[in-house]
Amino acid sequence: MNLSVNVCGIEFPNPTVLASGYLGVTGASLANCVKHGCGAVTGKTLFLEERPGHPNPTVLTYPGGIINAVGLCGEGVKEGRHEFEVFKSACPSNPLIGSVAGKNIKELVECARIMDSHPVDMLELNFSCPNVDDEMGRPIACDPLMTAQATEAVKKAVKKPVAVKLSPNTADIGLIAKHAEAAGADAITAINTVGPGMLIDIYTRKPILANKVGGVGGQGIKPIAIRCVYDIYKNVKIPIIGTGGISNGKDAIEMMMAGASLLGIGSALAYHDMKAFNMIIDKIRSFMEEEGFTDVAELVGLAHE
Repeated sequence: MNLSVNVCGIEFPNPTVLASGYLGVTGASLANCVKHGCGAVTGKTLFLEERPGHPNPTVLTYPGGIINAVGLCGEGVKEGRHEFEVFKSACPSNPLIGSVAGKNIKELVECARIMDSHPVDMLELNFSCPNVDDEMGRPIACDPLMTAQATEAVKKAVKKPVAVKLSPNTADIGLIAKHAEAAGADAITAINTVGPGMLIDIYTRKPILANKVGGVGGQGIKPIAIRCVYDIYKNVKIPIIGTGGISNGKDAIEMMMAGASLLGIGSALAYHDMKAFNMIIDKIRSFMEEEGFTDVAELVGLAHE
């Protein structure tokens, strides 16, 4: 039985990928995910310069989901190289995806160019964070032409494969994905968090998050993520990293049948801790045995047949 996946010429030992922003702060924490079964990891989104992010509280859980407004805090992309080297020293055969963003397209391109020189196997362009203010006024992924422009500019500046991370907060995510593919994207990551949303403390009479609003993730957004991946698969030929609401092995199989070749795992860690990766892989393996599949790639897109 084959659980390995080849995406963009990169060999993934299994389809699980740590999603950006979850435990992806240090090389040691990324390596710990691999130790617990994760096939590949995505680092936290980095900008050209250090970002403080939003003040606490930044993350809340509620029945059915998670809301966060961390604000993409982190060191600058140049300073991030050390942590990638730590990870690659510990896990040389596991793919590492470097996530980048920028306040404008010029900064994004420079950030991607620097990331391309780091020991990463693929770049992920975060076009879709719902609670970060930038000079463009809204996430790049909300506009097909801006998505194409930014993707094309980055592709001219880098050599490694590029995945474009899209937002569910658009009327036609399939159209956005088509523009990214036409501009040279090698893969699509979908989706980022939904929203922004808000929770209010009824005793203080105020929004709980310091930023007031935040991106909504977790189990509650799974149907939206599944539908988005399904729509993208119908519109593009490039592979999809499906993420959003995967909390167990059944969710993962649904995501693959919708069209995802790889599985971005994030909020599952909030529900199951580090056991999440092996739990998901074990369920995929047992399902394949029960249903007579021999290669995990056979699951991809089955819901379209």
